[in-house]
Amino acid sequence: MRQLILDTETTGLNARGGDRILELGCVELVNRRLTGNNLHFYINPERDSDPGALAVHGLTTEFLSDKPKFAEIIDQFRDFIQGADLIIHNAPFDIGFLDAEFALLGLPPVSTHCGEIIDTLAQAKQMFPGKRNSLDALCDRFGISNAHRTLHGALLDSELLAEVYLAMTRGQESLVIDMLGEAQAGGDTDAPRVALDSLELVVIAASDDESAAHEAVLDDLDKAIKGASVWRLEPAPATDEQTA
Repeated sequence: MRQLILDTETTGLNARGGDRILELGCVELVNRRLTGNNLHFYINPERDSDPGALAVHGLTTEFLSDKPKFAEIIDQFRDFIQGADLIIHNAPFDIGFLDAEFALLGLPPVSTHCGEIIDTLAQAKQMFPGKRNSLDALCDRFGISNAHRTLHGALLDSELLAEVYLAMTRGQESLVIDMLGEAQAGGDTDAPRVALDSLELVVIAASDDESAAHEAVLDDLDKAIKGASVWRLEPAPATDEQTA
């Protein structure tokens, strides 16, 4: 299962009004594990950022002036997201901007190139109704450090969101399910398996003092119920000598 945590930074809030993407970051998860195979671009948006947006991301027109335009990175981006599920915080915002960039190049929407689009903001609102569910708030809630996040950045925010997403969905899969998922994804039926009957479990026997204390507790129970407690009625487990 291949998933991409995606985030963008933009010149403003209105894709239909001409605002553009100026940074794009993707962090790859395969079978719920970070691979380090990430994608990141600074992009020349061919326009200035609104003052409010500039205060959020800090990417000036001068800094972006020599960066590639979206048309120059589109092929690499499409290849990278092909068939993968996209995980985005407030997905309609980022997808709206990506679709606008694709449309400028005469291309179909992003959804035709990727798998499922998962909105972690919608998930968080279901999990924590009535609470703040910004990325910073979720980092605080799940104990994820974002102290190094002084400004918004597409790659940094994607890395933080990856940790948040894994924390939000951790209850859905146990370690065993994760391992089975990997085996199924790999399709390797000849992979080595652990022989459970070969495992030697360490058995720690009670000491004499612990056994005496246990018997004292049972004596008190017998007195309280004026008879034999259930632990005295159960037969003692057979020892190796008895079963030999």
